Amino acid sequence: MKTLLSAAACVVVLVSAPAFASKDLATAKGCLGCHSQGSNTVIGPGYQAVAKKYAGQKDAEGKVAAYIRAGSPAGTGTAGGPKTMWGGPMPMPANPGVSEAEAKTLAAWILGGAK
Repeated sequence: MKTLLSAAACVVVLVSAPAFASKDLATAKGCLGCHSQGSNTVIGPGYQAVAKKYAGQKDAEGKVAAYIRAGSPAGTGTAGGPKTMWGGPMPMPANPGVSEAEAKTLAAWILGGAK
């Protein structure tokens, strides 16, 4: 019985750990230097705004994880000037120090409202 309870406790910890660790991971990877957990734009969009934009899209986690690792496209403005996906001052740079697993964890946390 003790073994079963210990196993159940370990599963709960492992399943909930990514949710608790994601803010720490975002901090460790420098994400919160440009993004807020709310909907306001710092340099990049707030995570709640990202979650709202991608709500209901089946491939949202993959897209967001890809942007985390590879950065976002710069695009062009109507007068030939720079324009980003979100209208911010610069595109998101690539983050080669973020692993695929970390990017997926961050994407899931962001799309879940970054709470």
